[in-house]
Amino acid sequence: MMRLISACVLSLWMALPAFALDPSEMLADPELEAIARKLDFEIRCVKCQSEAIASSNAEWAVDARRAVRELVAEGKSPEEVRAFFLERYGEFALMRPSRAGSNILLWLAGPGLLLVGLGIAVVYVRGRARAGTAPEAALSEAEQARLDEILNQK
Repeated sequence: MMRLISACVLSLWMALPAFALDPSEMLADPELEAIARKLDFEIRCVKCQSEAIASSNAEWAVDARRAVRELVAEGKSPEEVRAFFLERYGEFALMRPSRAGSNILLWLAGPGLLLVGLGIAVVYVRGRARAGTAPEAALSEAEQARLDEILNQK
């Protein structure tokens, strides 16, 4: 049952881009449309925040796809189209922000935290392995005598 649910969710998720682009939005020239579609996956929907405009049905994404197609039809290069959105909405509008300036911290934070976590795990595991089990302390003569006395009272 779980596999069936997972398969349904996966197929719906993979079909989202097919529902997003309205055929009336498409350019007549297949080469220009291919460029526009590629750009659709590189620009983030600022309303949805985690989706590219290619897979979003938000009004902003529809307007953004139209803007992409208008710019491409005007002869703008993909870099100029990206610059258009970058100028208006900042780095957030790009699915892959630049790897320069303060963004370098964001790019390095994930791998850095992973390495820190792995380091902590290694230190913890090694510490546990060295500690092992504590040796049992032998009972003193007084303790052994008291134990024998308690056991013999039955």
